[in-house]
Amino acid sequence: MRHDLVLEDTTLRDGEQAPGIAFSKEQKLAILDCLIDAGVQWVEPGIPAMGGEELDTLREMLERRSEVRLVAWNRGVRDDVEFSIDLGFEAVHIGLPTSNVHLDASVGKSRDWLLQTASDLVRYAKDRGVFVSISAEDIGRADLAFLQAYAVAVTEAGADRLRLSDTIGMLGPEEYARRVEAVGHVTRIDLQCHCHNDFGLGVANTLAGLRAGARYFHVCVNGMGERAGMPDLMQTSLALKHLYGRDLGLNTERFKALAERVASATGQPIPKWQPVVGDNVFAHESGIHVNGMLKDATAFEPIAPESVGQMRRYVIGKHSGRALLKQILDARGIAVDEAALADSLIKVRALAIQQHGEVSPDQFVALYQSAGSAVA
Repeated sequence: MRHDLVLEDTTLRDGEQAPGIAFSKEQKLAILDCLIDAGVQWVEPGIPAMGGEELDTLREMLERRSEVRLVAWNRGVRDDVEFSIDLGFEAVHIGLPTSNVHLDASVGKSRDWLLQTASDLVRYAKDRGVFVSISAEDIGRADLAFLQAYAVAVTEAGADRLRLSDTIGMLGPEEYARRVEAVGHVTRIDLQCHCHNDFGLGVANTLAGLRAGARYFHVCVNGMGERAGMPDLMQTSLALKHLYGRDLGLNTERFKALAERVASATGQPIPKWQPVVGDNVFAHESGIHVNGMLKDATAFEPIAPESVGQMRRYVIGKHSGRALLKQILDARGIAVDEAALADSLIKVRALAIQQHGEVSPDQFVALYQSAGSAVA
């Protein structure tokens, strides 16, 4: 795996293309602020050709192009690319398909048309002096030999980057990596992973593509995006840091705030068990787990909660054991009576079932004191 990996966030473009999601200008600007605050250096902020409020938003975003590399997404149409460059974007992406399915159904064009159009658009954009990224969309259904020919064509035209898009998330890690390697065998252009999550393999496919030689990769905050979404920014970057030794220099302590900002804008709460930023990720209830955690905080956590803007908490519930309950009593200066503790533990478990959730410390103490009175 390369050491010069580049994370590019597309929450504001592909993420917003999730059905039913529409960010306002204020929301997009606030999310961009949070992305920059988290140390994200490449962002795909939207689609200039949409016009209207989107265009006003992008103009304001461009005022921050000294802080972050902003990449404008365009259809494979010269007018779109020209408009983005005239607007002030110093990096553009050109979206074009490479599978017969998409060539026929999406654009109604031939392979020859694609090779010529892609080459012409790349040359035009490079003549304008910008960074040029171009897609090979739907690589899961593209003929591999043609995909290689396409890669060679856009490289010769001067493209800076080729995005290998598993547009419908149909590849497994092994096959996605094989296709990345196959393209890498015929051209030295920088490759970008763009993996959809239809089978829950977005992060795994991205990691496989990076191990196969890709340099850039796409992510979205909270894994949002079309259909089943995209690889999650937090999960992917932390897997790279902790499992593969590739630190991207992100301000990970801002992850929780970033996730909450996007969740608020989408109106979709973060699932409690979502990796890294979910409320349950650093919460412990199981008696044997809590007993271990109270002795060694690394016993049941792979990373420290404060490193991602989280806090550790211990939950009283159906699966609690004596260790946590004793700690709560000790913290309040309440003497521990083993008989009362055993009785209150039974009542705690019953109350957790009745409430379909956790029991508060105050509720537990009341149960304990009640049990103590009964024992006395």
